[in-house]
Amino acid sequence: MPGAGSFRADLGASVVVALVALPLCVGVAVASGVPAELGIVTGVAGGLVTGWFRGSELQVSGPAAGLTVLVYEAVGTYGLPALGVLVLAAGMVQLGLGALRLGRWFRAISLAVVHGMLAGIGLVLIAGQLYALGGVRAPGQTLAKLGGMHELGAQADWAAVALGAGTIAVMVLWRRVPTGLRVVPGALVGVAAATAVAALLRLPVETVRVTGVLEAVSPPGWSDFGALGSVGAVGTVVALALIASAETLFSAAAVDRMHEGPRTDYDRELVGQGVGNAVCGLLGALPMTAVIVRSSANVEAGARTRASRILHGGWLLLFAVALPQVLAVVPLAALAGVLLHAGWKLLPARAVAALWRTHRGEAVVLVVTAGSILATSLFEGVLVGLVLAVAKAAWETSHVHVEAVWEGEELCVRVVGNASFLRLPKLLDSLEALPHGPSVRLDLSGLRHLDHACLTALEGWERKRMPLPGREGVI
Repeated sequence: MPGAGSFRADLGASVVVALVALPLCVGVAVASGVPAELGIVTGVAGGLVTGWFRGSELQVSGPAAGLTVLVYEAVGTYGLPALGVLVLAAGMVQLGLGALRLGRWFRAISLAVVHGMLAGIGLVLIAGQLYALGGVRAPGQTLAKLGGMHELGAQADWAAVALGAGTIAVMVLWRRVPTGLRVVPGALVGVAAATAVAALLRLPVETVRVTGVLEAVSPPGWSDFGALGSVGAVGTVVALALIASAETLFSAAAVDRMHEGPRTDYDRELVGQGVGNAVCGLLGALPMTAVIVRSSANVEAGARTRASRILHGGWLLLFAVALPQVLAVVPLAALAGVLLHAGWKLLPARAVAALWRTHRGEAVVLVVTAGSILATSLFEGVLVGLVLAVAKAAWETSHVHVEAVWEGEELCVRVVGNASFLRLPKLLDSLEALPHGPSVRLDLSGLRHLDHACLTALEGWERKRMPLPGREGVI
């Protein structure tokens, strides 16, 4: 059992994490097109449910900016009542993946695809929240949002823009204040400052609509499960499960590097996330994932055990139940500023620059993944990135070359490497360029891999060079 010193450290850290989480929970919910309270419900479940599981001791879960795009599309397509069904199904998928001990395999996903996914999410988030910042109704598709940017200035509410820009400025400048003051999160300070300015000046800006946490909870009915009958809904479930799991486990790997405590059990963490999302689905709330911002705040605040993340869920519940009227005066533009800042931080500018200097192919995968997300959807864009990453890996590993040595009157042709159909044109060009001789011996013992297409081509080339029956290459 943790001692009194550990409990005091965890208690202090839990307050800090709750203060960090509160504006993010509300902002993610608003950006996802659902009532603000549902974001808090997911944050509470991330602490009071997932927090108990022995996966990653110090990692904190809740609604994440990385899922806003997918949730917004799902709510727009299937309606808010179906969201709980989709999240519940995604949680069950995560439970199955954890039970089958597949959590560790998420570490095999190309880092370029992950960075590209985050970049795409960041760009989509920025495109959407620029409209929210100006108090303008946004077009449905991301490309339409980007195309309408030139008209945004003429329609924007500049009082709302000033509040949002001020929120961002406070968040950026807050990192330069003395360490003692930084115990209070910059996002909370920025939102509080914008709220105070809007109230004092009585600015006519749109604020968060609040109905109460208990009133916002809406468990799915039996009729809502009919949404799972469509292929698109199943694809949404798979996308929610895989993206939430990948973000969680990559976050866990990052958190493990921040402390000296127990390392993450990836399969247990996946089970915990699955249970948490199943509970969120039953409550009709947003999906959850582990979030690096809250997790790093937890570690930096001195947390020692998982008690801190459990307690943070309790604080969120207390804030939501005891102070719901406070949320009703928060300007939407301030939350848009928080999410714009979050979207900007998702853009991996340094990663792209580093990859371009060292592994340009990986940089191309990253950029194509992000661009595909902008042009299509999050799920389809990630699939494009994964296919491109696999194709790139297959191309780079299928090196093959031909060595030709005369041994008296006989030309010994040795093929070395990995002979796959990707390198077949190069292989045939090399073979056709060899000099003709009275006798040819084909040696394939240097091949580590030989697929059917290359084997057929090599046999055809050998028959062409050696028409005599009964003569075969040495394999």
